[in-house]
Amino acid sequence: MKKVTTFLHSGDLPDGVLAGATVVAVDSETMGLRLGRDPLCVVQLSAGDGEAHVIQLDRSAYHAPNLKRLLTDPAVTKIFHYGRFDIAMFWLHLGVVTAPVYCTKIASKLARTYTDRHGLKDVTKELLGLDISKAQQSSDWGQPTLSEDQVAYAASDVLHLHELRAKLDEMLVREGRDGLARACFEFLPHRALLDVRGWEDMDIFAHS
Repeated sequence: MKKVTTFLHSGDLPDGVLAGATVVAVDSETMGLRLGRDPLCVVQLSAGDGEAHVIQLDRSAYHAPNLKRLLTDPAVTKIFHYGRFDIAMFWLHLGVVTAPVYCTKIASKLARTYTDRHGLKDVTKELLGLDISKAQQSSDWGQPTLSEDQVAYAASDVLHLHELRAKLDEMLVREGRDGLARACFEFLPHRALLDVRGWEDMDIFAHS
């Protein structure tokens, strides 16, 4: 098993960390799932090298210039699992539009049409044979000091996204849906902005 090293940072990503990375896995933890009500608390990142960087944000200011620079860097692809929510949260609290992006949940729904189980735990179990714990998913991410279990949980959500992307890309190419997936990823930041601006529960492409 690949050795895992997790770093906990306060406020921002330190200078030089993840410099030179062209693909970075990203996830976030919040106080809930309601846009505009629940604050962004934690952002975690990994370059796919067995290291995870967990940032506990300063919610009084959200002054995180290095993190914001990474999220908007056009030379760095950001991998998410259900990026729609994270990207919307980053716009609301960090004031940035995250791009370019890749979403393993979208890729799974386009490639794994034989199942309706597209959660990160299910996809990771099937494609990588790894059983990740979701026990801390609903814990208090706004507390001043994160527990060791919370930090480990946050790290686990980004450590395998690079491998998942590679597996899903193979399936998308096999099924002839890789071009469609790329178009969805390009649209994803716009979909997130629609959520932020009030169209969260409306399909603007629907007839009615």
